[in-house]
Amino acid sequence: QVQLVESGGGLVQAGGSLRLSCAASGSISSINVMGWYRQAPGKQRELVAFISGGITNYADSAKGRFTITRDNAKNTVYLQMNSLKPEDTAVYYCNMRSRTYANVYWGQGTQVTVSS
Repeated sequence: QVQLVESGGGLVQAGGSLRLSCAASGSISSINVMGWYRQAPGKQRELVAFISGGITNYADSAKGRFTITRDNAKNTVYLQMNSLKPEDTAVYYCNMRSRTYANVYWGQGTQVTVSS
């Protein structure tokens, strides 16, 4: 089993920055892909970004503003969010999984609120 603990959410003004962190513990040997999703009120959960090996992928809404990185020594994935917009307001969820989706783990979610 893998436990994910997120931190770094909060309230920020438009144009500001936040950095989310997600630390994994437990049986992490199966983890190949780390990512971030978000869910705004009344909307479906959507992928924000993921990282697998040296490859990163971003939603169009995140390109150029968000950066996903990982620290393998700390079993932690980060999401640096710059130039935040009110439409970025959502609960952000950390996701870690095996490449085949045989093992999928979610964080508890952290609220990000961007005021205009």
